[in-house]
Amino acid sequence: MTQILTSATLPGQASKTRGYRWNCSNNNMASQGLTYEGCNFFRQRLVLSTLSGKWVKIKNIRSKDDNPGLQDFEASFIRLMDKITNGTRIEINQTGTVLYYQPGLLYGGQVEHDCNPQRSVGYYLEALLMMAPFMKNPLRAVLRGVTNDQKDPSVDTLKVTAISLMKNFGIDGDGLELKIIKRGMPPGGGGEVLFTCPVRKTIRPVQLTEPGKIKRIRGTAYSVRVSPQMANRLVDSARSILNKFIPDIYIYTDHMKGGNAGMSPGFGLILVAETTNGTFLSAELASNPQGQGSPVLPEDLGRNCAKLLLEEVYRGGCVDSTNQSLALLYMTLGQQDVSKILLGPLSPYTIEFLRHIRDFFQIMFKIEVQKQEDDSCKGGDKVLMTCVGAGYANISKTLK
Repeated sequence: MTQILTSATLPGQASKTRGYRWNCSNNNMASQGLTYEGCNFFRQRLVLSTLSGKWVKIKNIRSKDDNPGLQDFEASFIRLMDKITNGTRIEINQTGTVLYYQPGLLYGGQVEHDCNPQRSVGYYLEALLMMAPFMKNPLRAVLRGVTNDQKDPSVDTLKVTAISLMKNFGIDGDGLELKIIKRGMPPGGGGEVLFTCPVRKTIRPVQLTEPGKIKRIRGTAYSVRVSPQMANRLVDSARSILNKFIPDIYIYTDHMKGGNAGMSPGFGLILVAETTNGTFLSAELASNPQGQGSPVLPEDLGRNCAKLLLEEVYRGGCVDSTNQSLALLYMTLGQQDVSKILLGPLSPYTIEFLRHIRDFFQIMFKIEVQKQEDDSCKGGDKVLMTCVGAGYANISKTLK
């Protein structure tokens, strides 16, 4: 059981303190911890704290804002961490501007969670992808909320790119599945997603240094509570650009209606380029939420998404920019062997993630910039990331 000690009430939570005793399973770990300031990279800190067993204290969370403290979506994320762990201690001050987080055991099992509609399910799912292989019991999570928005990776993108990346690290099998049951667009949400993941004792090291050449492009054009013709217009406009580069293109149309269409209307496009070596590079765009911003034409959205995909192909690497941090985390937690991976230019989120990995695991990466020749047709400059894994072992996983 998990204990939440708070003198304030989490947004959306009844003002009732759980009266369970908290026991720290590892006293020497409990003495180690880190302190940060501000609300940036909130998920990174809690996820790495949970995996490393080190407590974390975050101060001055929007302390100078008109609306200080934790936002509703961050409080919802804390409750999700509460559900998948056992023995976690969480303390929040009266204004919500200071959070103390002492991680417990990653327990897993069956979890249901209503995600706050301010952020999509992808916001919560990215954290689960990082932690799911290291839980005591195989995770079966049902997440409800917004499945596709303009801020976070959509469930469709993670289904293709992140799941295939996990298989490279030895996390595979029948138990690994990500399924969209209902779609939900902002602001109303109403979507539902099922994520199941097996547990692993260790993560195997990887050598992903050859991205390969683009061999085909696949995609999904979805529409909910609007005319099905919207999806067809998305497909036609995207193909008008992509057909100039490669012939093997197939974009599925996914029109959900009735109970599976969520609460709000909208449409969008997800494109994924697959290489000869099994690398997946993705791009996506979604329409503006109902009542926010000016209406977007499907033709414009389709063309812009196709250009985004070509930009991602130019950036290149063996992992797309959405999943850089997931790949680097698995390399960090791998066996005590050398792992190498070739990435495109590092995103600001990934750069901060590397700093946090250094803080929590004392793992440093060797970074080599590989300049591309002008006539090589291999896109922009690449970064070769090398590290020796920490030898992280899932102590909860019982050997059969």
